[in-house]
Formats: sequence, C-alpha cells, structure tokens
Amino acid sequence: MASIIPAPADPRIAAEAVVSARAVTKHYGAVHAVDGIDLDIARGELFGLIGHNGAGKSTLFKMMLGLTPLTSGAILIDHASVSGSGFRAVRRKIGYLPENIVLYDNLTGLETLQFFSRLKGAPLQDCAPALDRVGLTHAAKRRVREYSKGMRQRLGFAQALLGRPQILFLDEPTTGLDPEAIRDFYAILRGLRTEGVTMVLTSHILAEIQERVDRLAIMAEGRIRAIGTVQALREQMDLPLWFDVRIAPEHFDAVRTALGHLPISAIEAHDGHVSVQCRRETKMAVLEALATLDGRVLDLHVREPSLEDVFFGFSD
Repeated sequence: MASIIPAPADPRIAAEAVVSARAVTKHYGAVHAVDGIDLDIARGELFGLIGHNGAGKSTLFKMMLGLTPLTSGAILIDHASVSGSGFRAVRRKIGYLPENIVLYDNLTGLETLQFFSRLKGAPLQDCAPALDRVGLTHAAKRRVREYSKGMRQRLGFAQALLGRPQILFLDEPTTGLDPEAIRDFYAILRGLRTEGVTMVLTSHILAEIQERVDRLAIMAEGRIRAIGTVQALREQMDLPLWFDVRIAPEHFDAVRTALGHLPISAIEAHDGHVSVQCRRETKMAVLEALATLDGRVLDLHVREPSLEDVFFGFSD
C-alpha cells in the first residue's frame, strides 16, 4: 500500500499535519464503512469528528491507530504509514480512549494503570500522577468493580495519558461523566494543547464541543461532508440568525416599524421579547435599524446557529 500522500488543498495545515489521510476506504463486502476520506490534522490541534451512529467515525479511528487495515488509500501518523514497520515506534507517542473501555474488575485503579504502563513501556512512577490528574487519587486502592461508570471513564482517560503521548484519540470521551468532570476533562485538554499535543475526539454531545474544538469534520455514510471551524461551517451553510430583543411590550410595534423595510424572515413577540430572524448578510442592517429606537431597547442578544443546526444541515 502506498504511503506517499499528495498535497492537500490547504498547504498551511498540511505543513503542520500530524495526521494525514488520502483516499482512505474501508469496505466490508458491499458496505462502505469509510468511503474516500481526505483529511489533515495539524500539530497541537483539537479536532472534532462528528456524525450519526454508523457514519464511519470509529472505523476511521481504528484505521488511524493501525488496528484495522485499510481497503485502499493511505494514512500517515507523524509521517509514518500506519501499514508500515515504522509505525511501531510512532504508536508509543499515541494515547487512545475507546468508546467502550474494558477494564479488569479485580484490579485497583492504581494496579490498572500499572498494567497499562507496562504494556506501553511507560514509567511506572507516572501512574499515581495520572490518577491525580483525572481526580481519582482517592480511589487509587479501590477495586475497579466498585467504580461508577464515570470513574471508569476517568480511569480510561488516565491510561490514555500514560507515557505522555503527543497524539490522543478520544472516542466519546465524556460518556458517563457529570458536568463537573466534563469541565475538568476539557481543562486537561486545554493544558495538553498548550504543550503541543494533537487531539482527535468524537462526541454526540454537540453543544459540549462547539466552543471547544479548533476545527471539526462532519461525517455521513462513510464520507466527510464538511470540514472547518464551527464559524466557517455556519457561514458556509448560510443559516439564519436570531436577534432576541428585550423591550417593553408597548414598544413591540416600534420594532416592527423599524425593521419593516428589511428582508426579515420572521418576527415573534413573547414575554417582553421580540425575536427577529434574518439572513447573515442582513445582520448589520438590523442592528442599525434597532439603534434608531432611541434607548427603548433594554437588551439585545444575537444567536448564531448551533452546531446541531449546522450538523443536521450537512448530514441530512
């Protein structure tokens, strides 16, 4: 299988790419689980991969990790082909948290990390700090059978951090975590990003990642339908904006009058608010029109389309 990857569309990202994929396919008989993927992920990037169940995300992950052979195409991780002999050394730089992690119930949390540390060839003295990093020091000597689902997930994340990996693959990493643990998880990722660690994660909780990833790709039916920053994808979809205007009820008609000359998609009045929907190119004109209301506007909030709106726009 060839490992030479032609130049991608974005030379800047390609020059910094730690993960590169070209024309990657994985077929299971007539099922095309992954069907012609081209992708570059830059060093130090927090990259999101989203899609419906069966979109091909986990299959792509496993091919990037060298766990599943490609049907065709090429994947390079840190300039080494996943199908070549040089990938063995690269693997030591990689941390992986699978969607469904399997742990030995009879081991303690610390023993679990010591087990994985020996497998990875990572220093045993890193195990206790890894437990502390994910907030499990208090449960270091408890059997894993006594761990809650969220604790198991944090322990799985701790094993992914062993060996100080430079590349992290995280498949649904916040499954089972409570809001505080999710906050702590992303705080750790922010710290890793400052250290130059490249991270690729999947998530079904779109609101959770929309302000946290640098870029993301939307997958459907084994293909990448869109890729870019959340804001770039919003603009590409050209989804409408909403203005939430707080104003006294007696001035509702003044809002309608001020906006009457503009191509407004919808105006809805409710509970001391007027909601105005318009296309993105009308945004500044709406703001200028509202500014003519001479202080009658008490508050104003502009709502961008959510990542969920963008996702359904590209994946349906």
